[in-house]
Amino acid sequence: MGDIAFLPNPRLDVRDLRVVLALASAGTTAQAATVLHLTQPAVSRALLAAEDKLGARLFDRTPKGLVLTEAGQELVSGATRLLVDLGDLEHRVRAPVAKPMRIRLVCECYTAYHWLPSALVNLRKSLPGLELSLAVEHTKAPVPALVAGDIDVALVTSSPVPHAQLEERHIFTDEVLFIMSSSHPLASRKALTRDDLRETTLLTGQTPPAEAQWFMKQVFGRERPRLRFEQLPLTEALVDVARAGMGVAVLSEWIARPHLDKGGLVAKRFASGPLRRSWRIAWRREVGDAALRLAAALETTAPRNLSLD
Repeated sequence: MGDIAFLPNPRLDVRDLRVVLALASAGTTAQAATVLHLTQPAVSRALLAAEDKLGARLFDRTPKGLVLTEAGQELVSGATRLLVDLGDLEHRVRAPVAKPMRIRLVCECYTAYHWLPSALVNLRKSLPGLELSLAVEHTKAPVPALVAGDIDVALVTSSPVPHAQLEERHIFTDEVLFIMSSSHPLASRKALTRDDLRETTLLTGQTPPAEAQWFMKQVFGRERPRLRFEQLPLTEALVDVARAGMGVAVLSEWIARPHLDKGGLVAKRFASGPLRRSWRIAWRREVGDAALRLAAALETTAPRNLSLD
């Protein structure tokens, strides 16, 4: 057996990781204290201790709450996986022949089905204790389906999650872009304004109501202008119509990138700032252990942020 002296000796312990994950999810020390059943001063001290051990700031303190720094994002992305692996090891020691758990999964945004099915193939190999199945029929209303117990886990982008009944965790962030023909009248603009969007046809997929409401709120605030939307069932059709100069497609960056690489199309951001969506995983508390294992695995397979440059 190898000498234990040569094994890594991490500065952080499980308690540090749990505090950082709770703060990343809750956004404030007060809310994290409630989750961890600690006092707010105790959570603040624990965060300072973890940052001191690492010699790095994990959160920026803002008027709206705690925001992960780059170092904090790196820690959070790996902390869930570490805790899940430790839990799996303990579980195998205690119950090596435990029956697999069946998880019914759905995505609020149809765009997730561009990457999730292939990701599930690899996830099934890395999560032998889980049996995963897609419940596509609940795509348009995943949160009510979770509350009703019709599904176990959902990937959500826009719908609020009732924390009194469900749990949730951030997985990744993407940006919504405007894709158009390189010959489109708006293609010469550096970025698109609200007035630009009022005057053009916007091409979208089968957008759930919550996603459409999110888009309108992010772009127009309380204003509700009449826009020209055209829904197309397939991404390829949506891109082809945009390439023909018949409208501006509204697409996630990671879906748009392969089509942009083929030429003939350009991508524009919104002039007031990037339209970023937070993808979260929500689950019923009864499947908490399995959901955390799934969340940790999805963090490694989810699309990465891309640059327009």
